[in-house]
Amino acid sequence: MKGLKVNSLLSIKIVLILSLLVSLLSGCGAPNIKDTYPLESVNRDGNATSYVYRAANKTVPEVAQELENANTPDQISKVDNERMFLVYSKEWYHLQKDQAKPTDTLIEIDSQEYVQRNYDSSFLKGYITATIIGHLFDSLGGGVGKYRGYSSRDVYQPKQGTYKQPTATDKKIAPPLTVDRKGSLTRRGKSSDSVGSGGSIFNRNSDSTNKSKGSISRNKGSGGIFDSPKRSYTKPKSRVGSGKITRRSRR
Repeated sequence: MKGLKVNSLLSIKIVLILSLLVSLLSGCGAPNIKDTYPLESVNRDGNATSYVYRAANKTVPEVAQELENANTPDQISKVDNERMFLVYSKEWYHLQKDQAKPTDTLIEIDSQEYVQRNYDSSFLKGYITATIIGHLFDSLGGGVGKYRGYSSRDVYQPKQGTYKQPTATDKKIAPPLTVDRKGSLTRRGKSSDSVGSGGSIFNRNSDSTNKSKGSISRNKGSGGIFDSPKRSYTKPKSRVGSGKITRRSRR
């Protein structure tokens, strides 16, 4: 019974820890996964900001799924190969197929102020519910712009600001947008043996140029944990004598 109680307590602790980790990872706001997409263009005018990233060789639905898996948006538009919207608490993600390079997806991250000042509200109604659009434009005003996204900026230009190549400062303050990537572990040394790719993490590659072997040795007389006990070269002392056994007599 005692063992069952211990196992039950351990299971409860594990469940609580996993629940805490899930809550921490889910977080709030915009998605944040692992390795950054390249920042391509920036348009900033006070709190009205727009950052454009490039997802090479990925379709609009693929990128939308990545972002949704990273953090569930308040609303996501229906699946579309040309463009999709993901609405978060403070930012709008506008995914667009790059017309100049159809194999890539442009990821435009717009602040609420940027959407309010530049976008055509009637255009957004084709992708986002009227409730969210009405709340945004009623609270901030506006909604009379003609802008329809970075991919068509030459035709439907934003009312305020122009897009430019990002500077070092722009890259530092840009919102993070990241994806999962794969890599390998390497061991420091004279030659960089690859570990964990195509073999056991405990074995080096057979074609490695570094053939050195390691060993464990003990320091003589150091008293370390690997020292052998000292041998005794003297015989133990013993006493020689005689005695007798007596039996108690009954009274």
